[in-house]
Amino acid sequence: MRNNFLAIVSTVRSWFDWAPAPLASALVLILAGCLTLVGSRLLMNLLLRLPGPRRDFFRSFAHELRRPLRVLVVVVALGAALPAVGLSYAAFTVLGQVLLVAFVLLAGWTASLAIRTSANLYLGRFKTGEEDDLLARKHVTQIRILKRAADLLLFVFTISAALMTFEPVRQYGLSLFASAGAASLVVGLAARPLLTNLIAGVQIAVTQPIRLEDAVIVEGEWGWIEEITSTYVVVRLWDWRRMILPIAYFLEKPFQNWTHQSASLIGSVFFYLDYHVPVEALRAHLEEIVQQTPLWDGKVVNLQVSDIKQSSVEIRMLVSGRNAPQTWDLRCFVREKMLSFLQANCPEALPRTRVLMDNATGDVSPGGSGRAGAPFSHGVGPDQGPTGP
Repeated sequence: MRNNFLAIVSTVRSWFDWAPAPLASALVLILAGCLTLVGSRLLMNLLLRLPGPRRDFFRSFAHELRRPLRVLVVVVALGAALPAVGLSYAAFTVLGQVLLVAFVLLAGWTASLAIRTSANLYLGRFKTGEEDDLLARKHVTQIRILKRAADLLLFVFTISAALMTFEPVRQYGLSLFASAGAASLVVGLAARPLLTNLIAGVQIAVTQPIRLEDAVIVEGEWGWIEEITSTYVVVRLWDWRRMILPIAYFLEKPFQNWTHQSASLIGSVFFYLDYHVPVEALRAHLEEIVQQTPLWDGKVVNLQVSDIKQSSVEIRMLVSGRNAPQTWDLRCFVREKMLSFLQANCPEALPRTRVLMDNATGDVSPGGSGRAGAPFSHGVGPDQGPTGP
C-alpha cells in the first residue's frame, strides 16, 4: 500500500516537471496537504452525522478533536509523501525532522484533548450544588485530580519524545542512563517536591480524605475545599479569604472534615440558667422553635441538663441541619428564640447571683438557704454573666 501511494505521488510529481525542482516539490506537498485536509473535513462531517445511541458521544469527540486531528492527518500525509517529491538530501532531512516533531506535539495535544473531553462527558452525568451531593463531589474530585496528573505526565512524555528525535539530545540521554547512579540521585532530589505532590494527588483521588466543596477545619480555620490542583489545595474560608495549602498537607497532618460521609451535622446550643429553670417548658418550646424554620432537617432535636454547677444549670440543646452553613444558622436561630422565650415567660430562670447578709455582724457571703440572715437575689445583666454559649 505504501509503494502504491509513493507511486501515485511520483506520478503527480512528474506533472510538474516543467517547473524548477524545489518549486515542483513544494507544489506536490501543497497539493497532498490540501487533498488530505479536504478528506479529513469530510470524514469529520460524517462522524458528526452518525446516528445511533452513541451519537452525542461521537459528536462531542469529533467536535473537540477536529482541529488537531486535521493537522495531524496532514502531517502524516506530508511525511508519507516526502520520499517521492524529489527533495535534496538536506531539505529532506530538515523537513522530515520538522514533520516528526510536529507529529509528536500534535499527538500529545490530541491525547490531552481526548482526556479532557472524556472527563467532561463523564462528569456531565453528575450534578453538584445540591443539598447532599456526596456522590457527585466524589466523582468530580477523582476525575479532576487524575486528569491533572495525566496532563502533567502527558506533557512531560510529549516534550521528552519531541526532544529525543534530535540525535544530540538522544546521545545525551543515553549517557545519562549510562551514569545513572549520580544522575538519578541529582534528578531525584531536584524533582522530589514535584513527585511528592503528584503522588499525593493520586492518593487523594483514590482514598479521598477531601473532596471539592467539603467543609473542613484546617489550621484552626473553617472553610470549604474550593480547588484541588496537582500541587496545592485552595480552602475558601468562611469570611471569603483563601488559604493555600500543599496537597501533601492533607496526607501528613490531621484536619477535620465535616462532610466526609454526609453533609448533615448536629449543632449544639448551651444556656447557663438559674436553678428555677422549667426544663420541661424549655424542651417543649425547643420543638416548637425547630418546627418554625426550614433550616431543621427533621432528624435531631433534644434538650438535656448536661451539668449542674455551683451557681447555674447547664442546658444543652441539640439540633440537626442539612449542611454546615444551615446548621450554624439553625443554632443562631434557636439561641435567639430561646432567649426571647426566657425573657418573656421565665425571667426567674435567668442566671442570678445570691448573697446572704448576716444581720448580727453585717458580713456578706455568697450562699443559699441554711444560714442565718436575710437572703436577697441580684440579677446579673447581659454584660455581667453568661447568657449563652
